[in-house]
Amino acid sequence: MTTITAKIFRHHIKNDGTLNIKFKLFHSSEIRYIRSSFYVSNYQVLPNPERKTEFISKNIEIRSKIERTLDEYRLVIGMLGKKLDYLSCKQLKDYLEEMEQHLDLVAFGKEFIISLVDKGKLKSASNYKTVIYSLIDFFGKPKILFEEISTNRLILWEKYLRTERTISRYSQTGRIITNIKKPLQNRSIHNYLRDLRALFNHAKRKYNNPDVGYTEIKRDPFKEYPKIRVFQTKKRHLDVATLRVIRDTICKKNSRVALARDLFMLSFYLCGINAVDLYKVNRSNIVNGRLEYNRSKTREKRLDNAFKSVKIVEPAIKLTDKYIGRLAKRYANVDGLNKALGFGMKEVCKINFLNGITFYWARHTVGNLARNKCRCSKDDLALALNHVDLGRKITDIYIDNDWSIIDELQEKVISLLNDENKVRI
Repeated sequence: MTTITAKIFRHHIKNDGTLNIKFKLFHSSEIRYIRSSFYVSNYQVLPNPERKTEFISKNIEIRSKIERTLDEYRLVIGMLGKKLDYLSCKQLKDYLEEMEQHLDLVAFGKEFIISLVDKGKLKSASNYKTVIYSLIDFFGKPKILFEEISTNRLILWEKYLRTERTISRYSQTGRIITNIKKPLQNRSIHNYLRDLRALFNHAKRKYNNPDVGYTEIKRDPFKEYPKIRVFQTKKRHLDVATLRVIRDTICKKNSRVALARDLFMLSFYLCGINAVDLYKVNRSNIVNGRLEYNRSKTREKRLDNAFKSVKIVEPAIKLTDKYIGRLAKRYANVDGLNKALGFGMKEVCKINFLNGITFYWARHTVGNLARNKCRCSKDDLALALNHVDLGRKITDIYIDNDWSIIDELQEKVISLLNDENKVRI
Protein backbone atom coordinates (compact mmCIF):
# COMPACT_ATOMS: atom_id res chain seq x y z
CA MET A 1 0.00 0.00 0.00
CA THR A 2 1.27 3.46 -0.92
CA THR A 3 0.12 6.64 0.83
CA ILE A 4 1.23 10.26 0.90
CA THR A 5 0.18 12.83 3.50
CA ALA A 6 1.25 16.29 4.68
CA LYS A 7 3.07 16.70 8.01
CA ILE A 8 4.50 19.49 10.14
CA PHE A 9 7.14 18.70 12.78
CA ARG A 10 7.32 21.46 15.38
CA HIS A 11 10.84 20.52 16.44
CA HIS A 12 11.99 21.31 12.86
CA ILE A 13 11.46 25.03 13.46
CA LYS A 14 13.86 27.31 11.55
CA ASN A 15 15.76 30.28 12.97
CA ASP A 16 13.21 32.68 11.50
CA GLY A 17 10.39 30.95 13.35
CA THR A 18 8.87 29.17 10.34
CA LEU A 19 8.15 25.50 9.76
CA ASN A 20 8.41 23.65 6.46
CA ILE A 21 5.46 21.46 5.51
CA LYS A 22 6.66 18.05 4.39
CA PHE A 23 4.96 15.27 2.46
CA LYS A 24 5.23 11.89 4.16
CA LEU A 25 5.51 9.06 1.62
CA PHE A 26 4.81 5.52 2.79
CA HIS A 27 5.70 2.75 0.32
CA SER A 28 7.05 -0.81 0.58
CA SER A 29 7.03 -0.56 4.39
CA GLU A 30 9.36 2.45 4.25
CA ILE A 31 8.87 6.15 4.95
CA ARG A 32 10.48 9.03 3.08
CA TYR A 33 9.83 12.76 3.34
CA ILE A 34 9.53 15.23 0.46
CA ARG A 35 10.19 18.87 1.22
CA SER A 36 7.53 21.26 -0.02
CA SER A 37 7.59 24.94 -0.96
CA PHE A 38 5.08 25.73 1.81
CA TYR A 39 6.08 27.38 5.11
CA VAL A 40 3.96 28.38 8.07
CA SER A 41 4.67 30.38 11.18
CA ASN A 42 4.81 28.64 14.55
CA TYR A 43 1.50 30.18 15.63
CA GLN A 44 -0.25 28.90 12.43
CA VAL A 45 -0.16 25.22 13.43
CA LEU A 46 -2.45 23.02 15.47
CA PRO A 47 -1.69 19.67 17.11
CA ASN A 48 -2.55 16.70 14.95
CA PRO A 49 -5.15 14.76 17.00
CA GLU A 50 -3.91 11.50 15.45
CA ARG A 51 -0.20 11.87 16.32
CA LYS A 52 1.13 13.92 19.25
CA THR A 53 4.48 14.64 17.58
CA GLU A 54 2.93 16.07 14.43
CA PHE A 55 1.03 19.26 13.69
CA ILE A 56 -1.26 20.55 10.94
CA SER A 57 -1.75 24.07 9.54
CA LYS A 58 -4.77 26.08 10.61
CA ASN A 59 -4.39 28.36 7.57
CA ILE A 60 -7.28 27.36 5.30
CA GLU A 61 -5.63 28.73 2.13
CA ILE A 62 -2.40 26.80 2.72
CA ARG A 63 -4.32 23.65 3.57
CA SER A 64 -6.22 23.97 0.30
CA LYS A 65 -2.97 24.28 -1.67
CA ILE A 66 -1.52 21.30 0.17
CA GLU A 67 -4.54 19.17 -0.71
CA ARG A 68 -4.19 20.10 -4.37
CA THR A 69 -0.51 19.15 -4.29
CA LEU A 70 -1.34 15.83 -2.65
CA ASP A 71 -3.93 15.17 -5.36
CA GLU A 72 -1.25 15.80 -7.99
CA TYR A 73 1.20 13.41 -6.30
CA ARG A 74 -1.52 10.75 -6.04
CA LEU A 75 -2.33 11.23 -9.70
CA VAL A 76 1.31 10.61 -10.67
CA ILE A 77 1.50 7.56 -8.38
CA GLY A 78 -1.65 6.16 -9.97
CA MET A 79 -0.14 6.61 -13.43
CA LEU A 80 2.68 4.20 -12.55
CA GLY A 81 0.34 1.23 -12.33
CA LYS A 82 2.20 -2.09 -11.91
CA LYS A 83 5.57 -0.32 -12.19
CA LEU A 84 4.96 0.88 -8.64
CA ASP A 85 5.64 -2.64 -7.30
CA TYR A 86 9.23 -2.53 -8.56
CA LEU A 87 10.17 0.81 -7.00
CA SER A 88 11.69 1.27 -3.57
CA CYS A 89 10.41 4.11 -1.41
CA LYS A 90 13.50 6.18 -2.23
CA GLN A 91 13.10 5.54 -5.96
CA LEU A 92 9.45 6.57 -5.78
CA LYS A 93 10.40 9.73 -3.88
CA ASP A 94 13.01 10.63 -6.51
CA TYR A 95 10.52 9.91 -9.28
CA LEU A 96 7.86 12.15 -7.72
CA GLU A 97 10.32 15.01 -7.29
CA GLU A 98 11.46 14.69 -10.90
CA MET A 99 7.93 14.36 -12.26
CA GLU A 100 6.91 17.47 -10.34
CA GLN A 101 9.07 19.41 -12.80
CA HIS A 102 8.48 17.40 -15.98
CA LEU A 103 4.71 17.04 -15.78
CA ASP A 104 3.88 20.61 -14.83
CA LEU A 105 2.31 22.11 -17.95
CA VAL A 106 2.55 25.65 -16.60
CA ALA A 107 6.26 25.37 -15.77
CA PHE A 108 7.01 23.82 -19.16
CA GLY A 109 4.89 26.45 -20.90
CA LYS A 110 6.75 29.31 -19.22
CA GLU A 111 10.12 27.81 -20.20
CA PHE A 112 8.90 27.40 -23.76
CA ILE A 113 7.69 31.02 -23.84
CA ILE A 114 11.14 32.21 -22.70
CA SER A 115 12.74 30.22 -25.54
CA LEU A 116 10.41 31.92 -28.05
CA VAL A 117 11.27 35.36 -26.67
CA ASP A 118 14.98 34.54 -26.97
CA LYS A 119 14.37 33.71 -30.65
CA GLY A 120 12.56 37.00 -31.16
CA LYS A 121 9.16 35.33 -31.65
CA LEU A 122 7.30 37.75 -29.44
CA LYS A 123 3.91 37.29 -31.10
CA SER A 124 3.99 33.52 -30.66
CA ALA A 125 5.25 33.93 -27.10
CA SER A 126 2.33 36.26 -26.36
CA ASN A 127 -0.17 33.75 -27.77
CA TYR A 128 1.18 30.89 -25.63
CA LYS A 129 1.24 33.14 -22.57
CA THR A 130 -2.44 33.95 -23.08
CA VAL A 131 -3.28 30.24 -23.24
CA ILE A 132 -1.23 29.36 -20.14
CA TYR A 133 -2.82 32.08 -18.01
CA SER A 134 -6.27 31.17 -19.28
CA LEU A 135 -5.70 27.61 -18.03
CA ILE A 136 -4.48 28.93 -14.66
CA ASP A 137 -7.67 31.00 -14.38
CA PHE A 138 -9.81 28.01 -15.35
CA PHE A 139 -8.17 25.52 -12.97
CA GLY A 140 -7.76 28.09 -10.21
CA LYS A 141 -4.18 27.12 -9.43
CA PRO A 142 -0.67 27.95 -10.70
CA LYS A 143 0.37 24.34 -11.28
CA ILE A 144 -1.37 22.04 -13.76
CA LEU A 145 -0.21 18.55 -14.65
CA PHE A 146 -0.36 17.42 -18.26
CA GLU A 147 -2.44 14.45 -17.11
CA GLU A 148 -5.10 16.82 -15.79
CA ILE A 149 -5.82 17.99 -19.34
CA SER A 150 -8.43 15.45 -20.43
CA THR A 151 -10.93 15.65 -23.29
CA ASN A 152 -13.70 16.44 -20.81
CA ARG A 153 -11.59 19.17 -19.21
CA LEU A 154 -11.01 20.70 -22.66
CA ILE A 155 -14.75 20.75 -23.26
CA LEU A 156 -15.30 22.51 -19.92
CA TRP A 157 -12.47 24.95 -20.73
CA GLU A 158 -14.14 25.75 -24.04
CA LYS A 159 -17.43 26.46 -22.25
CA TYR A 160 -15.51 28.67 -19.81
CA LEU A 161 -13.94 30.64 -22.68
CA ARG A 162 -17.38 31.19 -24.21
CA THR A 163 -18.56 33.00 -21.07
CA GLU A 164 -17.86 36.50 -19.77
CA ARG A 165 -14.97 36.16 -17.31
CA THR A 166 -13.52 38.34 -14.56
CA ILE A 167 -9.73 38.19 -14.73
CA SER A 168 -7.33 39.52 -12.09
CA ARG A 169 -3.64 40.15 -12.80
CA TYR A 170 -0.76 41.76 -10.92
CA SER A 171 0.55 44.95 -12.54
CA GLN A 172 4.24 45.81 -12.70
CA THR A 173 3.78 47.88 -9.53
CA GLY A 174 2.27 44.95 -7.64
CA ARG A 175 -1.33 46.19 -7.79
CA ILE A 176 -4.12 43.78 -8.68
CA ILE A 177 -5.92 44.86 -11.84
CA THR A 178 -9.30 43.28 -12.64
CA ASN A 179 -10.71 43.16 -16.17
CA ILE A 180 -13.85 41.75 -17.72
CA LYS A 181 -13.12 39.44 -20.66
CA LYS A 182 -15.75 39.05 -23.35
CA PRO A 183 -16.84 35.56 -24.48
CA LEU A 184 -14.62 34.14 -27.22
CA GLN A 185 -15.94 33.05 -30.60
CA ASN A 186 -15.08 29.96 -32.64
CA ARG A 187 -11.94 31.30 -34.32
CA SER A 188 -10.34 32.48 -31.07
CA ILE A 189 -11.16 29.21 -29.30
CA HIS A 190 -9.76 27.30 -32.27
CA ASN A 191 -6.51 29.26 -31.90
CA TYR A 192 -6.36 28.62 -28.13
CA LEU A 193 -6.74 24.88 -28.69
CA ARG A 194 -4.23 24.94 -31.54
CA ASP A 195 -1.58 26.54 -29.32
CA LEU A 196 -2.29 24.20 -26.40
CA ARG A 197 -2.00 21.19 -28.67
CA ALA A 198 1.30 22.52 -30.03
CA LEU A 199 2.53 22.92 -26.45
CA PHE A 200 1.60 19.29 -25.75
CA ASN A 201 3.51 18.14 -28.82
CA HIS A 202 6.61 20.12 -27.85
CA ALA A 203 6.51 18.56 -24.37
CA LYS A 204 6.12 15.06 -25.80
CA ARG A 205 9.13 15.56 -28.04
CA LYS A 206 11.15 16.66 -25.03
CA TYR A 207 10.07 14.14 -22.41
CA ASN A 208 8.83 11.05 -24.27
CA ASN A 209 11.12 8.42 -25.78
CA PRO A 210 8.90 5.68 -27.23
CA ASP A 211 11.90 3.78 -28.65
CA VAL A 212 12.88 2.74 -25.14
CA GLY A 213 9.35 2.62 -23.76
CA TYR A 214 9.77 5.85 -21.77
CA THR A 215 6.54 7.84 -22.04
CA GLU A 216 6.01 10.47 -19.37
CA ILE A 217 3.12 12.21 -21.17
CA LYS A 218 0.76 9.45 -22.21
CA ARG A 219 -2.51 11.24 -22.78
CA ASP A 220 -3.66 12.84 -26.02
CA PRO A 221 -6.81 14.76 -25.01
CA PHE A 222 -7.17 16.23 -28.49
CA LYS A 223 -7.67 12.90 -30.24
CA GLU A 224 -11.34 12.64 -29.28
CA TYR A 225 -12.00 16.36 -29.03
CA PRO A 226 -14.77 17.54 -31.39
CA LYS A 227 -13.43 19.86 -34.06
CA ILE A 228 -14.56 23.46 -33.91
CA ARG A 229 -16.03 24.69 -37.14
CA VAL A 230 -14.33 27.91 -38.19
CA PHE A 231 -15.93 29.86 -41.00
CA GLN A 232 -13.85 31.69 -43.55
CA THR A 233 -12.81 35.08 -42.25
CA LYS A 234 -13.91 38.32 -43.80
CA LYS A 235 -11.77 39.27 -46.78
CA ARG A 236 -9.11 41.73 -45.69
CA HIS A 237 -8.08 43.43 -48.90
CA LEU A 238 -8.65 46.78 -50.56
CA ASP A 239 -9.66 47.89 -53.99
CA VAL A 240 -7.31 50.19 -55.88
CA ALA A 241 -9.36 53.30 -55.15
CA THR A 242 -9.21 52.77 -51.36
CA LEU A 243 -5.52 51.95 -51.61
CA ARG A 244 -4.95 55.33 -53.24
CA VAL A 245 -6.94 57.01 -50.46
CA ILE A 246 -4.64 55.52 -47.82
CA ARG A 247 -1.54 56.39 -49.84
CA ASP A 248 -2.65 60.01 -50.13
CA THR A 249 -3.71 60.48 -46.49
CA ILE A 250 -2.67 63.93 -45.27
CA CYS A 251 -1.48 63.98 -41.66
CA LYS A 252 1.06 65.45 -39.29
CA LYS A 253 4.66 64.65 -40.19
CA ASN A 254 6.40 61.99 -38.04
CA SER A 255 3.16 61.09 -36.28
CA ARG A 256 1.91 57.56 -35.72
CA VAL A 257 -0.63 58.20 -38.45
CA ALA A 258 2.20 59.00 -40.88
CA LEU A 259 4.07 55.91 -39.67
CA ALA A 260 1.04 53.67 -40.30
CA ARG A 261 0.34 55.20 -43.72
CA ASP A 262 3.96 54.90 -44.82
CA LEU A 263 4.59 51.37 -43.57
CA PHE A 264 1.25 50.18 -44.97
CA MET A 265 2.30 51.39 -48.40
CA LEU A 266 5.87 50.11 -47.96
CA SER A 267 4.48 46.66 -47.17
CA PHE A 268 2.34 46.87 -50.31
CA TYR A 269 5.26 47.96 -52.48
CA LEU A 270 7.51 45.19 -51.09
CA CYS A 271 5.04 42.37 -51.79
CA GLY A 272 3.42 42.19 -48.37
CA ILE A 273 6.40 42.31 -46.02
CA ASN A 274 5.32 41.79 -42.38
CA ALA A 275 5.77 44.40 -39.66
CA VAL A 276 8.15 42.16 -37.70
CA ASP A 277 10.46 41.93 -40.71
CA LEU A 278 10.35 45.67 -41.31
CA TYR A 279 11.39 45.99 -37.67
CA LYS A 280 14.26 43.51 -37.94
CA VAL A 281 15.86 44.40 -41.27
CA ASN A 282 18.59 47.04 -41.50
CA ARG A 283 20.69 48.73 -44.16
CA SER A 284 22.85 45.62 -44.63
CA ASN A 285 19.78 43.80 -45.94
CA ILE A 286 19.73 46.12 -48.96
CA VAL A 287 21.83 44.55 -51.72
CA ASN A 288 21.98 45.94 -55.26
CA GLY A 289 18.66 47.71 -54.93
CA ARG A 290 16.89 44.72 -53.40
CA LEU A 291 15.75 43.97 -49.86
CA GLU A 292 17.03 40.51 -48.90
CA TYR A 293 15.79 38.91 -45.68
CA ASN A 294 14.45 35.74 -44.07
CA ARG A 295 10.74 35.92 -43.28
CA SER A 296 10.42 35.55 -39.49
CA LYS A 297 7.09 33.72 -39.51
CA THR A 298 8.18 30.81 -41.72
CA ARG A 299 11.98 30.70 -41.55
CA GLU A 300 11.98 27.56 -39.37
CA LYS A 301 9.42 25.80 -41.58
CA ARG A 302 11.26 26.11 -44.89
CA LEU A 303 14.37 24.44 -46.24
CA ASP A 304 15.62 27.81 -47.52
CA ASN A 305 14.97 29.55 -44.16
CA ALA A 306 12.24 31.55 -45.92
CA PHE A 307 14.78 33.68 -47.77
CA LYS A 308 13.27 36.34 -49.98
CA SER A 309 14.65 38.98 -52.30
CA VAL A 310 12.34 41.77 -53.36
CA LYS A 311 13.12 44.76 -55.56
CA ILE A 312 12.96 48.20 -53.96
CA VAL A 313 10.80 49.84 -56.59
CA GLU A 314 10.77 53.60 -57.23
CA PRO A 315 7.80 54.51 -54.97
CA ALA A 316 9.38 52.52 -52.12
CA ILE A 317 12.84 54.12 -52.24
CA LYS A 318 12.10 57.17 -50.03
CA LEU A 319 10.11 55.05 -47.57
CA THR A 320 12.93 52.53 -47.38
CA ASP A 321 15.48 55.28 -46.74
CA LYS A 322 13.25 56.73 -44.03
CA TYR A 323 12.39 53.57 -42.10
CA ILE A 324 14.69 50.62 -42.81
CA GLY A 325 17.16 50.21 -39.95
CA ARG A 326 15.51 52.90 -37.82
CA LEU A 327 12.39 51.22 -36.43
CA ALA A 328 14.37 49.15 -33.89
CA LYS A 329 15.87 52.40 -32.59
CA ARG A 330 12.45 54.02 -32.33
CA TYR A 331 10.69 51.10 -30.60
CA ALA A 332 12.07 48.81 -27.88
CA ASN A 333 10.46 45.74 -29.45
CA VAL A 334 8.14 44.75 -32.27
CA ASP A 335 5.14 44.86 -29.92
CA GLY A 336 5.73 48.59 -29.54
CA LEU A 337 5.75 48.97 -33.31
CA ASN A 338 2.58 46.91 -33.66
CA LYS A 339 0.77 49.05 -31.10
CA ALA A 340 1.82 52.21 -32.91
CA LEU A 341 0.65 50.74 -36.21
CA GLY A 342 -2.65 49.73 -34.66
CA PHE A 343 -3.28 53.23 -33.34
CA GLY A 344 -2.08 54.85 -36.55
CA MET A 345 -4.28 52.72 -38.83
CA LYS A 346 -7.35 53.54 -36.72
CA GLU A 347 -6.60 57.23 -37.24
CA VAL A 348 -6.01 56.70 -40.97
CA CYS A 349 -9.45 55.07 -41.15
CA LYS A 350 -11.06 57.90 -39.17
CA ILE A 351 -9.52 60.59 -41.40
CA ASN A 352 -10.73 58.85 -44.57
CA PHE A 353 -14.10 57.61 -43.25
CA LEU A 354 -12.97 53.99 -43.52
CA ASN A 355 -13.49 51.20 -41.04
CA GLY A 356 -11.52 48.24 -39.67
CA ILE A 357 -8.48 48.37 -41.96
CA THR A 358 -5.28 47.17 -40.29
CA PHE A 359 -1.64 47.05 -41.37
CA TYR A 360 -1.97 43.38 -42.39
CA TRP A 361 -4.48 44.33 -45.10
CA ALA A 362 -1.57 45.53 -47.24
CA ARG A 363 -0.32 41.96 -47.59
CA HIS A 364 -3.80 40.64 -48.40
CA THR A 365 -4.27 43.42 -50.95
CA VAL A 366 -1.10 42.38 -52.80
CA GLY A 367 -2.37 38.80 -52.99
CA ASN A 368 -5.88 39.71 -54.13
CA LEU A 369 -4.81 42.22 -56.78
CA ALA A 370 -2.08 39.94 -58.12
CA ARG A 371 -4.46 37.03 -58.54
CA ASN A 372 -7.77 38.64 -59.49
CA LYS A 373 -6.71 41.80 -61.32
CA CYS A 374 -3.31 40.88 -62.77
CA ARG A 375 -4.15 37.17 -63.32
CA CYS A 376 -0.89 35.97 -61.77
CA SER A 377 -0.71 32.25 -60.98
CA LYS A 378 -1.13 31.00 -57.43
CA ASP A 379 2.38 29.51 -57.57
CA ASP A 380 3.89 32.88 -58.45
CA LEU A 381 1.80 34.52 -55.75
CA ALA A 382 2.97 31.96 -53.15
CA LEU A 383 6.58 32.77 -54.13
CA ALA A 384 5.97 36.51 -53.84
CA LEU A 385 4.29 36.19 -50.43
CA ASN A 386 6.90 33.66 -49.24
CA HIS A 387 4.33 31.08 -48.16
CA VAL A 388 5.15 27.61 -46.83
CA ASP A 389 4.30 24.93 -49.37
CA LEU A 390 4.35 21.61 -47.52
CA GLY A 391 3.31 19.74 -50.66
CA ARG A 392 6.36 20.74 -52.69
CA LYS A 393 9.22 20.70 -50.20
CA ILE A 394 11.09 17.99 -52.13
CA THR A 395 10.47 19.64 -55.51
CA ASP A 396 11.85 22.92 -54.19
CA ILE A 397 15.21 21.24 -53.56
CA TYR A 398 15.75 21.03 -57.33
CA ILE A 399 14.53 24.50 -58.28
CA ASP A 400 16.32 27.80 -57.71
CA ASN A 401 14.15 30.78 -56.91
CA ASP A 402 13.79 33.12 -59.88
CA TRP A 403 13.30 36.52 -58.28
CA SER A 404 12.36 38.05 -61.63
CA ILE A 405 9.01 36.27 -61.20
CA ILE A 406 8.39 38.36 -58.09
CA ASP A 407 9.60 41.47 -59.92
CA GLU A 408 7.04 40.95 -62.69
CA LEU A 409 4.20 40.37 -60.23
CA GLN A 410 5.30 43.36 -58.17
CA GLU A 411 5.37 45.62 -61.24
CA LYS A 412 1.91 44.53 -62.39
CA VAL A 413 0.32 45.11 -58.98
CA ILE A 414 1.92 48.50 -58.38
CA SER A 415 1.04 49.65 -61.91
CA LEU A 416 -2.63 49.46 -60.89
CA LEU A 417 -2.05 52.63 -58.88
CA ASN A 418 -1.07 54.35 -62.19
CA ASP A 419 1.59 56.35 -60.32
CA GLU A 420 -0.72 59.38 -60.68
CA ASN A 421 0.31 60.81 -57.32
CA LYS A 422 3.56 60.75 -55.44
CA VAL A 423 3.73 59.35 -51.92
CA ARG A 424 3.92 62.18 -49.39
CA ILE A 425 6.93 61.89 -47.06
